[in-house]
Amino acid sequence: MTTTRFAPSPTGYIHVGNLRTALMNYLIARKAGGEFILRIDDTDPERSKQEYVDGIQQDLEWLGLTWGRMERQSDRLERYEDAAQTLRDMGRFYECFESPTELDLKRKKQLNMGNPPVYDRSALALSEDEKTNLRAERGNGHWRFKLDQTRIEWDDGILGHRSIDAASVSDPVLIRGDGQFLYTLASVCDDIDYGITNVVRGSDHVTNTATQIQIIEALGGSVPGFAHHSLLTGPQGEALSKRLGTLALRDLREAGVEPMALLSLMARLGSSDPIELRGAMDAIADGFEITHFGAAPTKFDVADLYPLTAKLLHDLPLEDVAQDVADAGVPGDLAARFWDVTKANITTRKDFKGWWDLFANGAEPDIDAEDREFIAQAMTLLPDGPFDDDTWGKWTADVKAATGRKGRGLFMPLRKALTGQSHGPDMSSLMPLLQVIKARG
Repeated sequence: MTTTRFAPSPTGYIHVGNLRTALMNYLIARKAGGEFILRIDDTDPERSKQEYVDGIQQDLEWLGLTWGRMERQSDRLERYEDAAQTLRDMGRFYECFESPTELDLKRKKQLNMGNPPVYDRSALALSEDEKTNLRAERGNGHWRFKLDQTRIEWDDGILGHRSIDAASVSDPVLIRGDGQFLYTLASVCDDIDYGITNVVRGSDHVTNTATQIQIIEALGGSVPGFAHHSLLTGPQGEALSKRLGTLALRDLREAGVEPMALLSLMARLGSSDPIELRGAMDAIADGFEITHFGAAPTKFDVADLYPLTAKLLHDLPLEDVAQDVADAGVPGDLAARFWDVTKANITTRKDFKGWWDLFANGAEPDIDAEDREFIAQAMTLLPDGPFDDDTWGKWTADVKAATGRKGRGLFMPLRKALTGQSHGPDMSSLMPLLQVIKARG
């Protein structure tokens, strides 16, 4: 069975970059009728917070990215220690004692010599007595996995054939000096135990993938199919790293972005397929092909979400927005007319309140200086009501006859005087709502 996972660390709220990874893994599983696992990578007790775990679940539920089961790495520490011991017994795991400063000096020395800045494995030469003395002086060391210095190769679902010389990569640290298990070891154990068949993640993990393949093989696991998607940039190609705080999913939700608008964009962004608004998850999954994505950095512009959100809302029936319309203050007997009049003029559900305020309380008139006398005369011709679908046509005809104005010079000043806006719903349809609100006091 196809099994994928999304593995966020609960150290903050997830953003559009995280969503890209989650969605690709989710769609692979859904399309194949497989399982999607939510794995919480919470081995860092100081930075991991329950509020972020809750936030991750809320964001995924909002989007409809349902998971078959949720796992937490903090519940599996014994499993990771067993794996570490297995690697020790195999001679593939060794303890090192260099400080960060010492490691930095070693890297600089390697670079000055024209060599890759790779760990020199000097800890392998330490005797047991030397290790005991170092533990007494510095505390427990950190543990590195000893790579076989051969080429590591795999066929990447997006990048194509990959080949990395393990001799050009440092032996990865899997356990810190304080005993914390790092991502690489924990993730390998989880992927083996959960039967993960496909892993999609960012292209910044390519080297990690190479080392993980060797660890998986050392522990007797099956290597999943890996695919590395491109990283997102801003609309001008700038790094998103400084802007991700404003692109958290909870912030997009608060701004009124519709889930299917966000999913429709993210499921195609960076691929050879056109971005098309879909109304259901199955429609997104059916057309998803991981091999259609490219390796080049992918531009993301949050502004692109709003036309999609608007298009989705414009096609909704009243029953799908009835609660939002009611929350805006619209009386039930006016809900249908309100929706018919405004739906082509909203971008998000948050706009309902502004339109109802206009109908209920009137707008601040927008009158150009050269139109003041014209508007004053026109208002004397506006009937007291009740307004109906014919009021706008009759009134503008009377104003035209009295003033000689016509076309845009007639209609635009009147619209702006009544609504305070130069655009909006058809005035013939809008007038009855203004009239009804007046009648209600």
